Amino acid sequence: MLIAMSEEPTERRNWTGEELDLIVSDYFFMLNDEAAGTPFNKAQHNRFLRSKIDRSEASIEFKHRNISAVLQLLGLPSMRGYLPAANFQKAITAAIDRYISQNPVALHPERAVTGFAERPGLFVETPPALLPANPRREDVERLVRKFNPVDRDFRNRKLGRDGEELVIQFERERLQRRDRPDLAKKIKWTSEEDGDGAGYDILSFDETGKERFLEVKTTVGSDTTPFYITRNELSFSSERPEAFRLCRVFDFSIRPRMFELVPPLEKLVHLSPLSYEASFS
Repeated sequence: MLIAMSEEPTERRNWTGEELDLIVSDYFFMLNDEAAGTPFNKAQHNRFLRSKIDRSEASIEFKHRNISAVLQLLGLPSMRGYLPAANFQKAITAAIDRYISQNPVALHPERAVTGFAERPGLFVETPPALLPANPRREDVERLVRKFNPVDRDFRNRKLGRDGEELVIQFERERLQRRDRPDLAKKIKWTSEEDGDGAGYDILSFDETGKERFLEVKTTVGSDTTPFYITRNELSFSSERPEAFRLCRVFDFSIRPRMFELVPPLEKLVHLSPLSYEASFS
């Protein structure tokens, strides 16, 4: 969730492009260390930045929070401890644009993930609240269109597959904990075995044996990162609302978590048509 904050330190002057390039680069350096589990010292990074630019400790901390806010809009992970602060200057979107354009690997932090054996258990949370849709600033809208997180996640087949695998592992463990190893063995990875088109990815069960049709949507971004849902998936959710669950896996590259959406989906998310079928009859 983006938070509009009013405690931004008073600045004597606007940040220059060079200063912003330096702090954005340093932020991504820390973010990469966090994703890799490499120890680092935030205070030391702050001191390094203050040795290069004439800014206060508080000013640098707040700018880190501004960067978190922009990355959240781009469907990218942000640093723990730097709560997104949304009242950022336009120049920071340009600096982040420059960094990602020069370092496109930053758009795919999930590539550092090698497996699930050493991951902590997938933590299930409540879904985010549905808030009114608000227009974005032109510079922000342009940046989001350029590095479209919805399209990026949709086209990332490996990310989608890895997210489904993580949910299957979670479902098997859940049923085993409930003394239903027989049902755990019956879980079917439908999208992997039969291909897309069923309207869901995984056939699972509750502890009583009732079917659970799971459609998995995975992102490296936060819980509020938008996602695509196909007409077929939406139709199936309406046909089997008692059994269909949309599993939203988020923050995948660092600390994967999940929430479930229970139909009717249109009461939980804003649904916007993005494409149309063109025909001659």
